[in-house]
Amino acid sequence: MSRIPARLLLLTGALLLAAQLGLAALWSGASDRAVLAVLAVLLGFGTLLIVPAVRHRLKQPRWLLLAFVGILIMCGVPAAPQLLPLEPGILASRQPVPDGAVPAWTAHGARVQESLKEPIPVVRLTDGIDDAQRLAQDVALQDARVQAKLRDQSGAALRNEVFSVRVLSPGDITEATAGCAAARCLRVELYHYATNSATVALVDVDRRQVIAVEDFPQMQPDIPQPLKDVAVQIAVQAPEVAQALGTKPDAAAATMAEMKTSLNDTRCERSQHLCVAPTFLVGEKALWAIIDLTDGALVGVQWTSLGASNTPKITEKTIQDSAVMARLCDQSPGIERDGWKLNYMLTSSDGLRIADVRYHDQLVLHSAKLVDWHVSYSGDKAFGYSDAVGCPLFSSAAVPAYAPPTITDIQQDGQVVGFAIDQEFRHPGWPLPCSYNYHQRYELYRDGRFRTTAASWGRGCGNNGMYRPVLRIDLAGDQNHFAAWDGATWAAWPTERWQLQTDDTRYTPEGYQYRVTDAAGQGFFIAPGHGQYAIPPSSDRAYVYVTRHRAEEGDGDMITIGPCCNVDEQQGPEKFIGPSPEGIDGAHLVVWYVPQLKNSDTSGAQACWADSVVTASGVYAPKVWPCEAGPVFVPIQPTRSSP
Repeated sequence: MSRIPARLLLLTGALLLAAQLGLAALWSGASDRAVLAVLAVLLGFGTLLIVPAVRHRLKQPRWLLLAFVGILIMCGVPAAPQLLPLEPGILASRQPVPDGAVPAWTAHGARVQESLKEPIPVVRLTDGIDDAQRLAQDVALQDARVQAKLRDQSGAALRNEVFSVRVLSPGDITEATAGCAAARCLRVELYHYATNSATVALVDVDRRQVIAVEDFPQMQPDIPQPLKDVAVQIAVQAPEVAQALGTKPDAAAATMAEMKTSLNDTRCERSQHLCVAPTFLVGEKALWAIIDLTDGALVGVQWTSLGASNTPKITEKTIQDSAVMARLCDQSPGIERDGWKLNYMLTSSDGLRIADVRYHDQLVLHSAKLVDWHVSYSGDKAFGYSDAVGCPLFSSAAVPAYAPPTITDIQQDGQVVGFAIDQEFRHPGWPLPCSYNYHQRYELYRDGRFRTTAASWGRGCGNNGMYRPVLRIDLAGDQNHFAAWDGATWAAWPTERWQLQTDDTRYTPEGYQYRVTDAAGQGFFIAPGHGQYAIPPSSDRAYVYVTRHRAEEGDGDMITIGPCCNVDEQQGPEKFIGPSPEGIDGAHLVVWYVPQLKNSDTSGAQACWADSVVTASGVYAPKVWPCEAGPVFVPIQPTRSSP
């Protein structure tokens, strides 16, 4: 066999490397193309060294040739496969989905067009509902209050869709809907695309009567399964997603398609379209495909780092749905101990709610609950999820209850000083990446203090997330006065307003920031977290809103009230203040508390984080670095001395 010339081998290798560089450039960003250009120049120079006429004109060509061979060897060393991620916030071209490319979107668009021609322009819910749900939907759509939202002032039909029809839960029962406690009532949720708002109608099916209608401006119900399928199909067909992943993904690989999202500086944020985020997990990264379901288009793709995970794939679902439903979602147990008496229930989407809370028979709270979790990533290029927590079945909770709540003693110095109610909400795969675990806790002390908290146990879809739980605390009394400490005295709040806790916030010597009192001067001091607790963060950095009580502003279960990713006061409760704040001096008040919890996977400084570690038994078990926030209420004049 004849010997192949060395220069031919070198030339062949150079050509192959050139082809590899060219293909890599097609998949790279601007900064990567610059690096590839430098390599291309070196490659071209090395190729010239193979030509004898060029080599003879250069000094020490042998050393130059050896250097070129070294470059070829280094470039040819096999490397671990890696993706070339797009920068956060890279937007897609927003081209409409080609006809027929996404059958689910084509079919949905046809239904929308048909609905606009109907006397009642609504895309009705048809999949997975029974006769009672279908009847409730029909009754709701015949109501004049509902129909008033379906057209503009000129009478032109607007795009509307029924997202959910479900059985009323105990958490939906308010004073206005008390009749549903003994009747068969269903909740019908509509979304109005044109105004980015929702309408909820509560229907007594047996009487074929609408009991109540509530409007929720700038809010979005959780989407139905057909729209989840549309979002996944759009993501799978999008070339930007395939480019980022290096291959066209399978629909089964998408997770989190039901989670509503926002992407700042896009129509998802500026026009407040209905957007969701199917997510694809690849190693230690997650690719978010932001889908605008108003326009039926990919808005953009974003990468987040999930952090290294030791958690194996979980193959068996362990949530005890039936036990939770039977014990909590279908009834409201009571507790009476340590001077306290209250009821609690697991709501459809507002977490664990305590109600009719009394201390030594004196009403303290009408209710307290956890309305939303807002989770954003990547700082000012924010995108993320709006999570609801609640019952595991027949509800809109994106993160369901894992088990019934636990009731435990609170001990200090070996003495029982009160009790706590803890509720865990988690995804089945936790602590795998892109799964969430939230905890809600109420602490009630024998001396009349109480604290309501929200905690994140990770792990989420990134290691640079900000968690903002929305707590609603409905205070007892209709003659309350609210004041904030200004460093010297208590400054009254005459009208609805909000305030942000910062590094410059002033506290009383006892650590209090706010005070709420009744006509007799009794009430509570309110202390936010500002370093007095062992669990991070060192400061809640909370937004505090005080509004005049309105039953339609949260007495029943609420849909998502705010976008996931705003970094200012626009977390949802500000909607109830509006441009013309109402007077609150001597009124029934609601306090909204929105702390800010930063997650981290940095070794030694983990927070809002979880991973799996190998135990002494040789199995994996979760290791958690929680973060927790919430205010404590301290009685100004306790009803009774501590025992």
